[in-house]
Formats: sequence, structure tokens, C-alpha cells
Amino acid sequence: MPTRTLLLVALAAALAPPSWAEGGGVRPEDARPPGLLLLQERPGLGGKQAIGVYGAVADAKVPGLWRIKLWDEQPNDVKVRSETIRCTPSAPMRVTSDGANFYVRELNPGGAITSANRIDHLVWWATCFPEQAGNDPAGLGPLARQLGYSGSLRETEQIVPGRSR
Repeated sequence: MPTRTLLLVALAAALAPPSWAEGGGVRPEDARPPGLLLLQERPGLGGKQAIGVYGAVADAKVPGLWRIKLWDEQPNDVKVRSETIRCTPSAPMRVTSDGANFYVRELNPGGAITSANRIDHLVWWATCFPEQAGNDPAGLGPLARQLGYSGSLRETEQIVPGRSR
């Protein structure tokens, strides 16, 4: 197929209304998995946007390491990603992916929360301390220190290229 035709097909698909809006499918919010811990939900262009975690499984060999599923819901699409979270006080971390790259983020529970790290901390708290799921991480500093997190770790991000497709 010529490049121009592919571009036109992709553009038409992007501009088409969601199939559920025409009675042809399930709304993304109705497909949420059992046990989903909803971390953030807000109105977006065309419907709701939501982020949550579910399916947390502890690593059998590495204490404090968890595998989770991240639910990223847009008005007409859902992406589910597998992530790894480390809960240890000495090296809290989130490993996520955008499909092309892996992101290794060393976190500082109890430290400053910004728009750049808010989702990382929401996911981390929901995984490591599920009872705090959805709570604003900016207000969890005292709890973090009570739990043994210093609040003074340096946050970093490493980007590791994934395999090409």
C-alpha cells in the first residue's frame, strides 16, 4: 500500500468516533478489570481518562519487588502495560515502558511531588502500600518517613531503548 494511502487510513481511524459511541462495543470504563485500584480519573476530550493498577504479584526471589499491570484508559482506547516496582526504602523504583523505550525511575517517597513525577508516585504507593491508592502522594511524606523512607533520595530517570519493531 502506498505511504499516502496508509497515512489517510491512519488519519481516518484517528478521527473516527469511538466504536462504543455507535453501539458497536464496550466503553473502556466498563471493561475495567476486577481488583483495579483507580489512581486518577478525570474528564478528557471525548470522555473519561483514568489510570489504575491491578494484578500485583510479588517476585518470589527478590523481596520488595513487584510486577503489576498499569491500566491507562483514554476515552476510546485502553493500554495495559506490565511494570516492575521496587518498594525497598534504600532504592524505591518504577520501571515502565511506552512501547519503544523502557524508563527506569528511581523514586524518593516522602520527597517533592511535581507534575513530572506524580504518576510515578501514585503507581508506587498503590503497589507498595495499596491502602494509600489514590491518595495524593504530596501528603504522604510523614507516612513515608514513618515507614523508613528518608525523603531525601535523589530521583533519576534512565531511558533504555527497547527493541525496534
